[in-house]
Amino acid sequence: MNPAQLSFGKYEIYGLRDGFFHLDGGAMFGVVPKALWSKKCKADSENRIKMGLNSLLVKTPEALILIETGAGAYLKKQFYDYYCIKRDPDLLSGLEKIKIGVEEIDFVINTHLHFDHCGGNTRKNEKGDFIPAFPKAKYIIQRGEWQVAKNPGYRDGTSYMPHFFMPLEKSGQLVLVDGNMKICKGIEVMLASGHTKYHQCVLIRTDEGCIFFLGDMVPTSAHVGLSYIMSYDLYPVETIENKQKYFEMGIAEDWIFAFNHDAENFFGKVIQEGSKYKFNPLP
Repeated sequence: MNPAQLSFGKYEIYGLRDGFFHLDGGAMFGVVPKALWSKKCKADSENRIKMGLNSLLVKTPEALILIETGAGAYLKKQFYDYYCIKRDPDLLSGLEKIKIGVEEIDFVINTHLHFDHCGGNTRKNEKGDFIPAFPKAKYIIQRGEWQVAKNPGYRDGTSYMPHFFMPLEKSGQLVLVDGNMKICKGIEVMLASGHTKYHQCVLIRTDEGCIFFLGDMVPTSAHVGLSYIMSYDLYPVETIENKQKYFEMGIAEDWIFAFNHDAENFFGKVIQEGSKYKFNPLP
């Protein structure tokens, strides 16, 4: 599969995948009944829906930015089995297809530190120790998310796996930010609490248009409706409030939205019809 690609003047944006995984459909849509969400996502015999482990590679005139690194190759076997993770294609092979080496990446941005978003942050060296997978990159993480990841609560504690992020501090590649922050020309992280308290999205702003990476605030195109939120969200009311805020901004400025877990659509637009928001795929 060739990577999805958008071009905006001197900016090139590639949709890459670290494979696919499956999650319970009911958990993915919270209070929305299956009679409604199953019209958008087909469930298998175990009520699971297929989801992508999506990343963006952003090539600007000044830098190469990787947003999310997928689940990676270093989960325990039971995680691959439980979530039915199939890493084909995987993130590194996607980078190879567009002729980008790991040593060329300048910034890695994680929306948050759950394992399916940062599992490719690190790799094992010849001694079996975990080290950053992108040796020259600065890793951009919200300070609050970092603190939670080091001392997680009971509810999502199993989603934080220290070997995917603690080596970044030891190597000196960790950059902690507080709230909205410009990372480099055209790239800004924007706080969007809801899934976790310090979840961040990413705005790519060019002279020709904007792309907004939604992370787990809106994991798939089926979650565009305001009430379509995950039961995994720790702060569901904040998810709804931030969805509405960023949708309004995006519609006003004609943004393209990028989805973190959609198995088919990397990109699309959101339109408003009355009080409802709807997904429009790109031509």
